[in-house]
Amino acid sequence: MMRRIIGLGLLAGLTCATPALAQEARCPEPACAAVAGGRTEGWAAQSRAEVIARKGMVTSSQPLATQAGLAILRRGGNAVDAAVATAAVLGVVEPFSTGIASDLFMIVWVAKEKKLYALNAAGTAPTGATPTRYTELGYGKDPKNWTLGSGMPPAGILTVTVPGAVWGWDAALKRFGSLGFADVLADAEFYARDGFPVSPRIADDWTPLPRALPLKACCTDHDPDTLAVWTPGGKGPKVGEMFRNPGLARAFALLRKDGPSAFYTGDIGRAIIAKSQALGGTMTAADLASYKGAWVDLVQTRYQGHDIFELPPPSQSWGALEMLNILDACVPVWSPGQTLASLGPRSPRYWHYLVEAKKLAYADLAAWNGDPRFSKVPVERLISKSYAASLCARVDPARAAVTKPGPADRSGDTVVLATADAEGNVVAMVNSISSVWGSGLTVLDYGLILHNRGVQFSLDPASPNIIAPGKQPYHTLAAGFVMKDGAPLLSLLLMGGDMQAQGHGQVLVNMLDLGANVQMATDMARFRHGQVSDVLTLEPQLDALVGADLKAMGHRLGPPSSGAMGGYQAIRIETDKDGKPVYRAGSDHRKDGQAAGW
Repeated sequence: MMRRIIGLGLLAGLTCATPALAQEARCPEPACAAVAGGRTEGWAAQSRAEVIARKGMVTSSQPLATQAGLAILRRGGNAVDAAVATAAVLGVVEPFSTGIASDLFMIVWVAKEKKLYALNAAGTAPTGATPTRYTELGYGKDPKNWTLGSGMPPAGILTVTVPGAVWGWDAALKRFGSLGFADVLADAEFYARDGFPVSPRIADDWTPLPRALPLKACCTDHDPDTLAVWTPGGKGPKVGEMFRNPGLARAFALLRKDGPSAFYTGDIGRAIIAKSQALGGTMTAADLASYKGAWVDLVQTRYQGHDIFELPPPSQSWGALEMLNILDACVPVWSPGQTLASLGPRSPRYWHYLVEAKKLAYADLAAWNGDPRFSKVPVERLISKSYAASLCARVDPARAAVTKPGPADRSGDTVVLATADAEGNVVAMVNSISSVWGSGLTVLDYGLILHNRGVQFSLDPASPNIIAPGKQPYHTLAAGFVMKDGAPLLSLLLMGGDMQAQGHGQVLVNMLDLGANVQMATDMARFRHGQVSDVLTLEPQLDALVGADLKAMGHRLGPPSSGAMGGYQAIRIETDKDGKPVYRAGSDHRKDGQAAGW
């Protein structure tokens, strides 16, 4: 049978995942020849127990950040206060992923109102960011790239949009928090000023730094300010080495004193504009001063008796809903009498179905997703059950479809976190500077990286994602929430560029179809499929189990790796016999993270 084109339009019973080959090379000690031990209860390969607590919970990708959020809860702050505190510290200790010049999305469950809220604090393209401007500088549509980023430089000032995170922190605190910047940013200022010992995964991700210069034909040269701040002495910090950022400490001190005005109309903002103008950027003081995000409505579907909520466009988050709907409608068609649970995660067909559902959902993301203020995104139709059913015939149950050929998929970096408090309020937050080290440009006086979210615009005039002033790009950032019978059940996030929506789909299947607990759901092996490259990456033990079978079915497999699978954080909400919340949390063992409660 000919392979069809899809264009625009873990593993129970296995031992703990082994590192990818590149990771093995960094582990030469004799201890690395040992075999893994196992748990004495439950799934032997589970990396750690769920964390269970009643008063509050924080889970993030770095223990110092988790503890900063937990300290806020213990001092009487609520889940929103703790989320901002955690995110701020993550911007210090994981600076290549997030920071004060980043974007964010947030979902908040407000217990007293029994209602979900969603915040979009994504950045907007600056004044002067027009296709004509990019054409004049030598940039244009890449005919090989039919989705986000077509023709855009990978870094540099042309990828910098107006940062939304500080506005978003402030908006969330003012609406639902109980504390202000003076309290919740204190630990971030402390770690920036006095330093922190660099943890293993963060040390490993620190270098190399991206090249961000010149303006035309970018990017061949490093920004000297970036080298000076992040690799003093010419190298990144080693594991356990103290790293200090006095400029960033000054920025946090100003934010604690003056609030968001320090960033959008004050000294920090003036320094950002000066950096941009010196490099040929078009961001203006008015762009910063007038920035506003928005409270938006979540989109939802129903899956396995649960209500699944995800972010609306321009986030790709809603692609997880389409993926789940396709599985719900089509698995009975592809394998009559079977379910994902009966097939099970040792079956090649199980993985084939997940990958093919992902391809269909991401084809619609590529075709439609963008800023809904600039182009219509028919998301309600695309996440409908009837639409999902109409796609079943596009999948061959025994053969992989192929996506349109194109270049390698762009990587991304992000932090995700979840918090909950004694009153039952729960937060899911994603905060990011886009790629690793963002634009590669540093504002020297304040030790902050400018993000490069604009890299996800397109220079294809036919794209709904064509760049324009004031426009938000297609966003890979995603956050999810699950309700059961009208009650909150799960705050869910999984970072990693285009891994996010497909990762949400996988871990939700792990929990809702296979019955995994909130920690087990992330310890199970995952896949990552690149829609542009059409490369399927499996974690090493998953590759050993089903890789040959999937390759025989026509899947184009890349080298096995765990490094591409993103980082997960989640909190499950239960209630005791008195109706009080009890929290169970998980944190991704692929990161340096921690879930902690009290």
